[in-house]
Amino acid sequence: MVERAAASVREWDFPRAAASVLLMTRFAAEHGVGHEDMLRGAALTLAEAEDPDTQIDAHQELAVVRNLVAHLGDEPGLGLRVGSRYQVTTFGIFGFACVSSPTLRDVISFALRYWDLSFAFGIPEVEIGGFEIRIELHDEAVPGQLRRFLVERDLAAMYTIMNDLLPMGVPISGLEFAFPAPSSLDDYQAVFGARPDFDRPAHVATFDVAYLDKPLPQANAQTVAMCEAQCRELVARRRARSGISHEVRERLVSLGGADTGMDAIARDLNVSTRTLRRKLSEAGTSYRLLLDEVREALAEEMLATGALSVSDVAVRLGYAEATSFIHAFKRWKGVTPKAFTRR
Repeated sequence: MVERAAASVREWDFPRAAASVLLMTRFAAEHGVGHEDMLRGAALTLAEAEDPDTQIDAHQELAVVRNLVAHLGDEPGLGLRVGSRYQVTTFGIFGFACVSSPTLRDVISFALRYWDLSFAFGIPEVEIGGFEIRIELHDEAVPGQLRRFLVERDLAAMYTIMNDLLPMGVPISGLEFAFPAPSSLDDYQAVFGARPDFDRPAHVATFDVAYLDKPLPQANAQTVAMCEAQCRELVARRRARSGISHEVRERLVSLGGADTGMDAIARDLNVSTRTLRRKLSEAGTSYRLLLDEVREALAEEMLATGALSVSDVAVRLGYAEATSFIHAFKRWKGVTPKAFTRR
């Protein structure tokens, strides 16, 4: 039997909670990297990352991943150390459903159905045979420069959680990576308890199939049913947001943050302004919020280069005067553009 995670058209490009961003930000802080550096370009404040109700898109998390790799170095093993920090509780209602499932087989089936609620960028494909279970992590849609970090992070997080769920642990019988071998295997040995093979055709972990039907200690049929109902509703809301909201956001980015008006965006999408307003409201957002989000991210990127003045950035973002841009930026970041640039 072979199952693959239910993923969106853009594979990992679905909205997600900010808990993963917060975890990486705290990891970076332990290594001397401040949250301002970690969240730069993500259009996200620390307070928003700490809010369990905050929803972000995958590109915002990717911006944080880029910052983490840039500051701590793109070295093999970094993703493993970050991934081993993920716990069941990090995943909210998705994690609670996993804890309440009867067996590891049920956890895997549930996770594949609701993969949108994870923080992963790799897409798992699970094959259950007579003697072993084989999990292959597909990374074709993952940005190349971040591929090693994210594959390491996602596999380490998956394995750490499996061992948290089953007290006896789930020993790995085989582990393969498509990457070249690093100079040291200590991190791999520490996280997986095994020495992987490298330069293989795919990223694959295998386990003894006997562990699939071991009962989980906190199994509760009523709880898992309640959690699954909440997960269905959450996935439906997030996918709705990734539809029309994503299309509006993409158009605003292509316009460089210029405010052409909601009527123009609606015409471009071949819908009426009233329909666009209603669809955005159903997705939990609005044209003004999306415009703010895009402008904030673009402003950070332009100011970070140091090549443009505040007035230049204001003009490029479509502001009639620099004072309006300064006021908006202070609302986003709590500081003026000049203070942000100096910091």
